[in-house]
Amino acid sequence: MSLFVVTGTDTGIGKTVFSAALAGALGGSYWKPIQAGVDPEGDSETVARLSGLPADRILPEAYRLTTPASPHLAARIDGVEIELDRLALPPVDGPLVVEGAGGVLVPVSETLLMADLFAHWGKPVILCARTGLGTINHSLLSLEALRARGVPVAGIVFIGDPHAENERIVPALGKVANLGRLPHLPALDPASLAAAFAAGISLPGL
Repeated sequence: MSLFVVTGTDTGIGKTVFSAALAGALGGSYWKPIQAGVDPEGDSETVARLSGLPADRILPEAYRLTTPASPHLAARIDGVEIELDRLALPPVDGPLVVEGAGGVLVPVSETLLMADLFAHWGKPVILCARTGLGTINHSLLSLEALRARGVPVAGIVFIGDPHAENERIVPALGKVANLGRLPHLPALDPASLAAAFAAGISLPGL
């Protein structure tokens, strides 16, 4: 089974759009284990709208929290306790794309960070990063945090307008594969996203 975990250097990077494109390209399933904030829609709804996948390939979240905040805080506000046992990777037929919440050091609970959860799973992670100012520091810190926990990193994907130097120096210093760049699209729909993914992203075996 092909399984990729998608994370980002921060929130709002574009990892949900990338996850939709990746899941669609793989013809697989998508799972967002922890959704925090559902107004106007959650990430699963976004992926359902953009991936072209049938509804049964969008797996239900383990936790669907109403507050747009770090999972540990959203769970506290909603009166929910996040338990590691409920975050076990679901068995599926075919490829699976799993999307984390926020950046790699976002707290899932009072004792568990998102990167710790990735280490628990032990599956390859794709790091999504902005192309613009600040991405070098955020990307390299994220890679260090993942590697400090022994998380396998499949590569980095840049999202945004082209920036040749940032797209060169981050993979070089971070010693990570550059999987390409997904541009911001003026008209975001399944067809335009799939075309942009095919043109800009190079994933081994895809």
